[in-house]
Amino acid sequence: MDFLKKNYEKLLLGAVLLGLAGVAAFLPFKIGTEKQKLQDLTSGILNPPVEALTNLDVSATERDLKRAASPVVANFGAPHKLFTPMPWQKAADGHLIPMDDTHIGPQAVAVTELTPLHLIITLDSVSVLDSGTKYVIGLQREAAPLQKDRSKKQTYSAVGAKNDTFTLREVQGPVENPTNIVLELKDGTAASLSKETPFKKVEGYAASLKYEPEKKSWRDQRSGASISLNGEDYNIVAISATEVVLSAKKNQKKWTITYNANATHEQR
Repeated sequence: MDFLKKNYEKLLLGAVLLGLAGVAAFLPFKIGTEKQKLQDLTSGILNPPVEALTNLDVSATERDLKRAASPVVANFGAPHKLFTPMPWQKAADGHLIPMDDTHIGPQAVAVTELTPLHLIITLDSVSVLDSGTKYVIGLQREAAPLQKDRSKKQTYSAVGAKNDTFTLREVQGPVENPTNIVLELKDGTAASLSKETPFKKVEGYAASLKYEPEKKSWRDQRSGASISLNGEDYNIVAISATEVVLSAKKNQKKWTITYNANATHEQR
């Protein structure tokens, strides 16, 4: 105890010196560490890490370029009619309809029915005369333009005889009671018939039409007939198995109206 009291100052000085020696020995390591940190910070700022670029998504840009390549067309006409408003017309039942080509006039006409018209040839009887055997053949032309020409007419023919419609080419079976006779029509078609089986051939069609804007309808119209639409006259210039052709009387402009059997049945 006395030793400590007499020498504590020396001991304290020794401890301080020892600590200073340790600090002096540690300083080089500390300085080196701090220098390395400073170098790392400087390198990170001056030479930052650069990531590789990924593929750029340019789809939106390409889409915009394609749109820019197509010119923009502003349509102020049909069906918008911004500067030329479309007039409307009151139909027969009072509702309003736009006065354009699809709602009034020939294009608004509907074909409700197409009926085939036949050439019918019948073997009506056989007449055995002194001058030879005559065959009474009936002719009916349903497609004839005039009503009087559509009724059945009879003509006497012998083998080889010729008229405006046919030539009688052959008689098969007994002359007085043939099983079959063969005709050659004016267009070269062969026609075979007997008393039980007439010959029929489609020569045209009759059309039934409907015009909804004026609640008009026409039945069994033939080629050459005339109809009136909104005060204008139109001729039926052709009828086939699928369509009707109308022609304006004032300028001969033509319209083709297609027959839609499914639409007609749905309306009924």
